[in-house]
Amino acid sequence: MNLFPKLIFFAFLSLTTNLCSLAAKVDTLDIASTAMQKNIRAAVIIPDSYKKAKKPFPVLYLLHGGTGSYRDWLSKTPDKQLLHRLADQYNILIVTPDGGPTSYYFDSPLDKTSQYETFISKELIEKIEATYKTIKERNGRVIAGLSMGGHGAMYISTRHPELYCAAGSMSGVMNINTATWKVPADFAKLRAENFAKLLGPPQDATNPYPEYTAVGRVNEFKTSGLKLIFDCGVDDFLIDTNRDLHQKLVASQVPHDYIERPGAHTWEYWENALPYQVLFFHKILKANGVAIQ
Repeated sequence: MNLFPKLIFFAFLSLTTNLCSLAAKVDTLDIASTAMQKNIRAAVIIPDSYKKAKKPFPVLYLLHGGTGSYRDWLSKTPDKQLLHRLADQYNILIVTPDGGPTSYYFDSPLDKTSQYETFISKELIEKIEATYKTIKERNGRVIAGLSMGGHGAMYISTRHPELYCAAGSMSGVMNINTATWKVPADFAKLRAENFAKLLGPPQDATNPYPEYTAVGRVNEFKTSGLKLIFDCGVDDFLIDTNRDLHQKLVASQVPHDYIERPGAHTWEYWENALPYQVLFFHKILKANGVAIQ
């Protein structure tokens, strides 16, 4: 009887089992938001090394885009294991919270059910740090996001620079003035109406909500001490707003990494962009002495 095929099978089975056992796992949390009087979900990608490590882990808070949900980063990238691999590769917890369909991650002065700045910067962090073994200081937290989430990461980090050491954006809405977007007029009008509902009538046509948009927060970027990275595809409808922020930061001598590469407002682009940003964050966390080796 030839045992070789069976030996090959069991070797393959053993290798597959070991690889599966080393994979990061995903928790789903229901987080009570006192600010919004509702529960909000978040996914937490936990690296395999977390089980045995004695040190607290750094955390990447990763925000989704408009009309999305907390599951987007896990379900919409072409590679469904992307976040698992990044968590394992860099020994970092990745948290993907729900930010509502069109909240843009600020606290609305008009809509009490849309207080996502408070949720992300306070309630979410409190829940994560009470549940997991994480670094509870600025030098162990980073925040990033795509599109609406890119805006959220830049906005929240400059509002709360004491909480994060770095921030990143991929295809971010760097200006919430929809006239600066390369989109059909009806879509621009729909989003402008959403901002008016959340923030009130625009202050003026060319600069409607200066304190709520990244290009209006250059002084805050300069004083924050944040390490910054943002990128955008050259065919993206938000490319002009990203170039505008880059130019403003250069003029104000604010250090940052800015990248343009081929691509549009797509999951293929974001799947390619995220590993570069996580590497950028890892180098900062390593310099801060908090990266898990």
